[in-house]
Amino acid sequence: MTLKGKIVTGWIMLMASLAFAQDPQFSQYYQSPLYLNPGFTGVTPQQRLTFNHRLQWPNLPQAFSTFAASYDIWVNELNSGFGILATTDKMGSAGWRTTNISMLYSYKIRLSDKWLFSPGLAFGYGINGLDRSKLTMGDGLEYNNQSLDPDLNRLGNQQYFDFSAGFIVYSSIYWFGASFNHLNQPNMSILNDVTRLPMKITIHAGARIPLMGGLRTSSRVSYLTPSFIYQSQGPITQFNVGLNYHIDPVFVGLWYRGKPWEESVVGSINHDAMILQLGMYLDKLTIGYSYDFNISPLATASGGAHEISLMYEFSSKPISRGVKKRNRLIPCPTGGRNPGFWGK
Repeated sequence: MTLKGKIVTGWIMLMASLAFAQDPQFSQYYQSPLYLNPGFTGVTPQQRLTFNHRLQWPNLPQAFSTFAASYDIWVNELNSGFGILATTDKMGSAGWRTTNISMLYSYKIRLSDKWLFSPGLAFGYGINGLDRSKLTMGDGLEYNNQSLDPDLNRLGNQQYFDFSAGFIVYSSIYWFGASFNHLNQPNMSILNDVTRLPMKITIHAGARIPLMGGLRTSSRVSYLTPSFIYQSQGPITQFNVGLNYHIDPVFVGLWYRGKPWEESVVGSINHDAMILQLGMYLDKLTIGYSYDFNISPLATASGGAHEISLMYEFSSKPISRGVKKRNRLIPCPTGGRNPGFWGK
């Protein structure tokens, strides 16, 4: 086997052991609520569809591309939310892809007239692997595109089960939540070996601050939503903080991602990116776009990250008259301009 082939094989082995140390992330994390926290399942008037796409580092030959789609429904008779979430993450020229489908459940507990508690669970099945037919090894150029490297035969697909849990506590103004993904630490190795995916811990909180006299006295809904999210997975941590300004029918936001309390390996402050968010409410549909401006050493090479989100909320049937008014619409901390959206 040629030196080039050995280098490529070694690179694949290294990536196989490191690439899945961290889950893909969305900058518009509250526009992908089921991906963020299973406690958000059913936190909607009745039904909700979401779609998210993130293209990271587009200046690279093969950018990182992540898709997520979900559906959830609130069943008032059971005081529960049910949902399904599908995600797929692709990177590199070898068709390396991780796909996961999860079923989610949450139960709503009213702590008081103003506060609710929503614990949730997620059970998933996934597959992780690459397309060996897209690999070109050095010795393959000499032997009719067939590599003689025995280590190449170890590459394959890994199937796994996944289990996560989380909760949110919220009112019409404040919310706080935490989620614990990959509690079973599934094996993600594509080398017929064992490489565990570390558990991911997410803590997030925020508030909704009305402006212009509040929602009841203003003909145009106007409010601020400051929030933060902190995530830890294995040796990797991430912190986002920012603010969105909403005035019907649009919202804009500015966010920071980084760890200003930590120095990088070269002794500089560990900044990552500034994030600009833009969005619009169209009746039952919310459209969002964000762009990550890298402020790390990758700034000139990566091309940042583009992200789009769609959220559609709808009711398939009128809400029963027998249901108490305060339980008709569950307040939702993810956003939205519906009058009942925030538990009025």
